Amino acid sequence: MENNNYRKDRVELAEFREKIFKYFFLLCALLSILFIILISVFIFRGGLNIFTEVGIKDFIFNTKWAPMDNPPSFGIGAFIIGSIIVTLLASVMAIPIAIFTSVFLAVDCPKWLYKILKPALNLMAGIPSIVYGFFALTAIVPIMRDLFKGNGMSILTASILLLVMILPTIISLAETSIRAVPKAFYTGSVALGATHERSMMKVVLPAARSGIFAGIILGIGRAIGETMAVILIAGNQPRLTFNILAGVRTMTTNIVMEMAYAYGLHQEALIATACVLFIFILLINISFYIFKKRSEYL
Repeated sequence: MENNNYRKDRVELAEFREKIFKYFFLLCALLSILFIILISVFIFRGGLNIFTEVGIKDFIFNTKWAPMDNPPSFGIGAFIIGSIIVTLLASVMAIPIAIFTSVFLAVDCPKWLYKILKPALNLMAGIPSIVYGFFALTAIVPIMRDLFKGNGMSILTASILLLVMILPTIISLAETSIRAVPKAFYTGSVALGATHERSMMKVVLPAARSGIFAGIILGIGRAIGETMAVILIAGNQPRLTFNILAGVRTMTTNIVMEMAYAYGLHQEALIATACVLFIFILLINISFYIFKKRSEYL
């Protein structure tokens, strides 16, 4: 009888703890949603006025940024194009490297080498962006200066740095997704006569695409939102250019460089730039989500 009561008390205690953790996790999820809402309200409340004062078309598509002129000009078109080019170029270079590296780590990497590479990747993910910026300023910029002349600060330089910065994020999530694929997928493909490479590319990677897409989204989100590293090496010229060897200013760097002394309409324009950046990241997430859903039915 005492044993039964003891077991009953243990079960009730376990159920009570389970309920506590359940509501604790629910509270954490609700707080996350609340913080996102508060951030959105703050940004859009501070930046919407610029759209009525200047106009959405003139603000987004005008490429002249001259807040100190009389009358001032608040056009962020050049910053939007600069952000897109830098992010796109970095992503195009980083995604193939990250996927092939994750395949190597998950399948072909020797254990002794994995014990070295994995902690190194984790360390790369934790290095502050300003450290990456100083590294690029002292290592990558001189190389680019010698190769292409000029001052070495350009779209290409910033893209190479962002390539290095987003690799750990994409590799880690892609590797985890590949390891989560049942081994029967691979062994069944090999048993049917497929080679190791074909089995990985045609069977394992498609099965892991959900996690790989998640890593790509996070990597692109970091690339388009990166500030301190890019501000040191991108050149920071507020101009429209498609020359990857020329300097450019992104949306994030423009906000950081001018927010300290901005006031009035100028400050609202910078906050509105953050609104546009927020919408950009939201559209990227939605686009990848739709693409992922469609690929599941192919």
